[in-house]
Amino acid sequence: MFGQRVLVTVSTRRYDSSRLGHAGHGNVYSLRATLLAFVCVPVAVLLLFAQPAGAQNLSFEEIERLPASPADYRIAYGDETLQFGDLRLPPGKGPHPVVIVIHGGCWYSEYDLKHVAAFSAALTRTAGVATWSLEYRRVGDTGGGWPGTFQDVARGADYLRVLARTYPLDLRRVVVVGHSAGGQLALWLAARQRLPRDSPLYSTDPLPLLGVVSLAGITDLRGYGSGCGGAVTKLLGGSPDEVPLRYRQASPIELLPLRVKQRLIHGLLDTIVPPEQSRDYEVAARRAGNDVKLVTVGEAGHFDLVAPQASAWPAVREAIRSLLKSGSGRRR
Repeated sequence: MFGQRVLVTVSTRRYDSSRLGHAGHGNVYSLRATLLAFVCVPVAVLLLFAQPAGAQNLSFEEIERLPASPADYRIAYGDETLQFGDLRLPPGKGPHPVVIVIHGGCWYSEYDLKHVAAFSAALTRTAGVATWSLEYRRVGDTGGGWPGTFQDVARGADYLRVLARTYPLDLRRVVVVGHSAGGQLALWLAARQRLPRDSPLYSTDPLPLLGVVSLAGITDLRGYGSGCGGAVTKLLGGSPDEVPLRYRQASPIELLPLRVKQRLIHGLLDTIVPPEQSRDYEVAARRAGNDVKLVTVGEAGHFDLVAPQASAWPAVREAIRSLLKSGSGRRR
């Protein structure tokens, strides 16, 4: 039915501590295989639950090694190599609510969507939602940074309208979840309607969202300063003094108020994105009249928020469920 391309990637990346400071349907790949279903997936599940229950302050390497069942489909939303997403569908005929997942990694090209595969798979399996995990061009990729990174995420999110023609997706119930740099992109997605028409990031008809869940999100690009090895300056192509307009159009805290509910979750042991990023944003969002709530997890580090076996997981899942429930009565 669909044309196929096969992509095999072997990853040997490590999170750089110096940087961290501590389409068309012809481009659809079916990733479901009988052998994986009957052999690999049960083994993956056993390995997942063999991890220490409530494990805390996990490293990037531990997160990336978490076993995950493969996505049902890898689908291109554009013509560039990195413009694709992984779609996972829960059992049943649907239509299913959708969670857009945006991975972090300081917006750097070294860190891709692989490290949130277990997170996405667990959401689909335990929360009964379809997940659409986006890949996008990042700093170090041709076309990444300003404005390509933002344009890719916007295009990937809006591509759900195309996917819903083929797959049982409920576009009345769409929530976006982002981790770290992905948290910034998730909040930014919900703020697109506030962008001026002459912005290169402007979208004429953004996909409506019920809400946003920011997991250790970078909410204030000016305030993050030199974090992640100066990643913000590389993302936006300059300092706040050099490109002030870009900061105003990309930093979530400068785009308030948003028109959707926002849920923030942050680990108090996070040394990569300080918890103050979420605390200060919550205060500013409340002052702007937004529906926003921050949950802090006392013993969680930066990566625990995307680990299904960590103690932060119930808070993450509940935040998503509550947002989806708030839209269960919406009409098209």
